[in-house]
Amino acid sequence: MKILYVDLDGVVADFEKGKNNHPLCNVSPYKRRPDKLPGIYENLDPINGAIESVNLLLLSTKFDVYFLSTAPWDNPNAWTHKRLWITKYFDEKLIRKRLILCHHKQLMIGDYLIDDRRFNGASEFKGDWIHYGSENFPNWKSVLNYLGL
Repeated sequence: MKILYVDLDGVVADFEKGKNNHPLCNVSPYKRRPDKLPGIYENLDPINGAIESVNLLLLSTKFDVYFLSTAPWDNPNAWTHKRLWITKYFDEKLIRKRLILCHHKQLMIGDYLIDDRRFNGASEFKGDWIHYGSENFPNWKSVLNYLGL
């Protein structure tokens, strides 16, 4: 089985929408650091097609799937909220102990990383970086086609 990592924010969870709808989004110091918004990671909406697509990957015999996300160091509640978020949207049996929170994604060993941003080591990942939201991978359908599902 191929090891596949899936980022959360901007790939599965709609951080942009959550940030824009947060009541403190235009207040200092959060305006420049939306990742510090209180409770921002707790109630994000899923990105269109993400839950169904990740479930296909989780149920596939081709992939060993892990969520690989970066939680802001200065927002310790985010670490808990990300874990609670995935259990809200995915079957606990499929995702139990499959959340990795890491600031250095390039250190992870695997075949694929689905991530929307090049930061935190995503662009230096040694496997195949599937740049979600890019011209080649604008949506989940394009990602699944690339992965042969």
